[in-house]
Amino acid sequence: MCELLGVSSAEPIDISPYLRVFSEHGKKFPHGWGLFWQNSGGFEILKEPVCAAKSGVLGELLENELPQKTILAHIRYATIGSIKTVNCHPFQGTDNTGRLWTLTHNGSIYSGRNLTKFLNEQQGDTDSERVLLFIIDEINKAQKDGSLMLRKRFDVVDAAIKKLAPRNKLNLMLYDGELLYVHKNMQNSLSCKRDGKGLVFATTPLDDGDWKDFPLSKVCAFRNGELVFEGKAHNEIFRSCLDLNNPFFAMNI
Repeated sequence: MCELLGVSSAEPIDISPYLRVFSEHGKKFPHGWGLFWQNSGGFEILKEPVCAAKSGVLGELLENELPQKTILAHIRYATIGSIKTVNCHPFQGTDNTGRLWTLTHNGSIYSGRNLTKFLNEQQGDTDSERVLLFIIDEINKAQKDGSLMLRKRFDVVDAAIKKLAPRNKLNLMLYDGELLYVHKNMQNSLSCKRDGKGLVFATTPLDDGDWKDFPLSKVCAFRNGELVFEGKAHNEIFRSCLDLNNPFFAMNI
C-alpha cells in the first residue's frame, strides 16, 4: 500500500504545508517518493527510491517550492516491484496523439489478465505502471481517427478503470494535461478538501481542515478545482482479503 496526494486548482496555492506532512508519512511508507509538479520550465517529475522523510532532494524542494495549480505526489510501500527509481510513482506515458498521461496508484492488482500484454513494454516491474499502459492503450483504440474531445476522453478512462476495478485495489489519480481523474474503491481511503479556488486530495487528511470522504467506486474528473465529469458508481468495492468470509480470499489462497 501507498499514499497519494493531488491538487487541482484554478489559481496557484501553497502546497508546502501538505507536502511536509505527507513526506513525514514516508516513515511508514519508506520505499520511495515521487512528485509531479510545475517549475518555471514546465511540468517535471522528481522521484527517488528512498524514504521521503529522509530525502535531501525533497527537503530542499520544500524550502523553495512554488505555489501550484496541479500536482501529483506519492509515497511508496513496495508490494509488487523492487525498490528502485523506475518503480517509483508517478508513471508517465504518451498516447498516439502525443498527449502525456501521468498516474499515481495506491493498491495492488490481483486480477491482472487485462495487463499481462504490457509486461514486456513497461520500464519497471510494478502492476501500477501496467495500469497506466492499459489506460493509454484504451485511449489509443478509441482515437484511431484523431484526438478525442474532453467528454469522450473521460468516457474512455471511466470505462477502462471500471474494467480494472473488479477484485483489485484501485485508488488512483491520473492527469492528462487538462483533467485530473480521481478514483477509489477502498473504504475510508481517500479524502478531499477545498483550499481557496482549489481541491486537495489525500489518502489521509493532512491537517485539521474540513476534509470530506471522496465518493466510493466512481470516477470523477476535475479541472481548475471544479468537478467537470462524474461517472456512474460501479459497485466494485475492494474488501480486505484478510476477511476469511470474503470469497475473494478463498480464490487467492
